Amino acid sequence: MKNKYFPDEELGFDDLYFTCYMIERVSRKLRQRNAYAVNRIGSDAMYHLISCAGTLHSMNPLQVESDWICEYHLEPGDFDITAVDRNLCDQIPSETQMGKVYARLIDAVASDYVSGISDVYNSPICETIDNYNSSAYYEPSYVITKAYLSGCF
Repeated sequence: MKNKYFPDEELGFDDLYFTCYMIERVSRKLRQRNAYAVNRIGSDAMYHLISCAGTLHSMNPLQVESDWICEYHLEPGDFDITAVDRNLCDQIPSETQMGKVYARLIDAVASDYVSGISDVYNSPICETIDNYNSSAYYEPSYVITKAYLSGCF
């Protein structure tokens, strides 16, 4: 996929990874599911954000998070991804870890990262991946990809 602003430049995995990481950060901050942020931002703006990821990653993530929330009018919710049974999950995966999980999945199933972001984050499989009481989020990438393609774990 080509960069929106530099058509000779391909968007890479690192651009996708940073974008997924920021989706995770913003969603956790707002106590929303990732799909909320993805849908609210929309495809055109997501294309802009992933095209700017190479620059945005050098900024303070708190500032990028704040900018996304303000610019795209993202509102707080009541979904707490960290509310887990501590007997089943003694350590919540970080935003960077979950960004990598989603980036690997999107990279495996989509040639167009922007539509891949929308398709993956709106898939029902995300409820399983984001349920940290289950083991889905730390399964190997090929297992998560196979589950996504088949529609269930």
